[in-house]
Formats: sequence, structure tokens, C-alpha cells
Amino acid sequence: MKRIDAHLHLVRNLAGYNAKGRINALGDGKVVWDNGMHTQLFPKGWGNDNFLIDSALKVMDNEGIGKAVLLQGSLYGFQNYYSYQVAKKYPDRFIPAFSVDPYANDALKIVHRYVDQLGFRAAKLEISQGGGLMGYHSAFRLDLEPKWSKIFHYLADFPGFVITVDYGDYSQKSYQPEAIDHLAAMYPDLDFVVCHLSFPNADHLKRLANALSQFAPHKNIYCDLSAIQDIEKEQGEGAYPFPRCQIDVQMAKDILGAKRLMWGSDAPWSATFNSYHNLVSWLSVSDIFTKEELEDVMGNNAERIYFKKNNVLALKNSSEKE
Repeated sequence: MKRIDAHLHLVRNLAGYNAKGRINALGDGKVVWDNGMHTQLFPKGWGNDNFLIDSALKVMDNEGIGKAVLLQGSLYGFQNYYSYQVAKKYPDRFIPAFSVDPYANDALKIVHRYVDQLGFRAAKLEISQGGGLMGYHSAFRLDLEPKWSKIFHYLADFPGFVITVDYGDYSQKSYQPEAIDHLAAMYPDLDFVVCHLSFPNADHLKRLANALSQFAPHKNIYCDLSAIQDIEKEQGEGAYPFPRCQIDVQMAKDILGAKRLMWGSDAPWSATFNSYHNLVSWLSVSDIFTKEELEDVMGNNAERIYFKKNNVLALKNSSEKE
């Protein structure tokens, strides 16, 4: 079975910044934020204060993961250029997404560099209040904020470009499924991926159903299934194979269909709560999907959406200019 991790993070230079302030490495995979919160960020043996490509390949190969989508996050700090270097070296195994703070003076210049010059065909928008832009910027509507609109208008010139969005959970001002609904209609040639299955809660399935039902009419909206174990607080060996997550995914299949769902891990941090093996295998031991559907969710869908032929060629043909 083809396996693609549709939500993986590499970390070369730890530079996280969010509502908790600046991240500070302590060694042995541990960090402390400026607000005093301590976190085990990397699983033991994965990296002291980073998660580099050699470690990632070892983890992936041990579980038969052939490819991965390299996303960014404020948790680690944007690793845009390192992701480019890795994907350029292994273009048949990795596709990178870049992130940008639209409030930076050079935001559009940054976007042009990564798209025009370096051949990126995916962007990660971590707007969540808990871990992303709305934790250190005033609230904005993703579909109405002029600074984002300029970026979307520019990206509309690249059909098949993928915009991956983490908007946090319903308690956060960043929770905006309706914005994804509107954007998908405004930009039908772009593909939108909502991270973490819109932050589900098996005790409040009507909320999830409402969000997914907004997405359903738009064939260019997809969801990845990464880190829903963390969201549902199903952590540790006793939680496997994550029954609450299975309830969420069954609903997602019923509303969106299997071809619009993508497995992902959100490693390395998610692999501190559950082993990477369990994150890889839990859908395979459930009875949610048929064999053919499981093949789509575990790899075929990510191949079709992220690893489009033109997207891979843009990366392969890119070059850094002095």
C-alpha cells in the first residue's frame, strides 16, 4: 500500500513563536516557552533540539512511508528554506509548503520568492489563536483580510496550488470553517486542505457535521486527519486504536467521502503522545474504510492533491538565484 504522510514537520533551526512567546531549547527534545510552559517537543532519539532529514527518513522507512508533505508551524518556527533544500534533494519523496506572516513588510516579496523562484506549489496557513498567527496578531477573517487577499489573488495564477489551513478549535477566534467555504468558491482552481479534520470532538458531532457540510459542495476542499488523537485526548498505548477518532473519521467519510481525506501524523510533536507506529497503523486496524478506500486515504489522495505532476516539476526546475 502506498503511504504518504500528508502532515510532517522538519526542524533544522528551532525558532518557535506563538501566544506563549518564544521557544527555548533545553536539550533532550525538551523546550520551555517564555511564559514558563515546558514541553517535550521531540520524541526521544529523534533529535536533541531539531528533527533533521536523516532522522525523518529513518522514521519513515521503518514504517514504510514512501513520501511526505513538509508543512510549517509556528510551534517550531517556519522551516521554509530547509524544507526546500530537502525536497530539492529528494523531489520524488517530499513536497514542501511554505509559510509567511502576511503582516511582514516583505510578505509579498517572500511569497514571490518561494513560488516564482523556488517552485513551491503549496502554502501552510497556521492562523490558529492557540498556536499560530492569531496568538500574536489581532483577529482577522481569512476570506476578508486584504493582506491575505493579495496573496490569494497572486496564487490564483497557479492552478492546482494547495493552501493548507490550521484554524484551531471552535473556542478560538481563528476557527473559521465558513471562510474556507467562501475561499473555495472564490478560487475554484486552488485546492484547500483543512488540517486536523477541523478539530473534532466526538461529544459534539453536530459541530463537526456543520463544518464538513459547508465543505461538502466544494470539490476543492479536503481534510487531513493529523493529530486528532491529541485533540481528542487519546494518548498513550491504552488509547490505541483511538475509538473517539474513529467516530470522527466515520462521520467525515459519510459527509465528504474517502477521496477527500488524507492521513497524516503531525510528527514530531504528535509522536511524543503516541508512537509513530500507532499513528501510522490505526486506520488500518479500524473497519471505517474498504481496502480501496484505505489506499486512497493513506496515500493516493495526497499523491493526487500535493504531488501533482506540475507541482513536482516546478520544484525540480527551480533554482536559487543570488
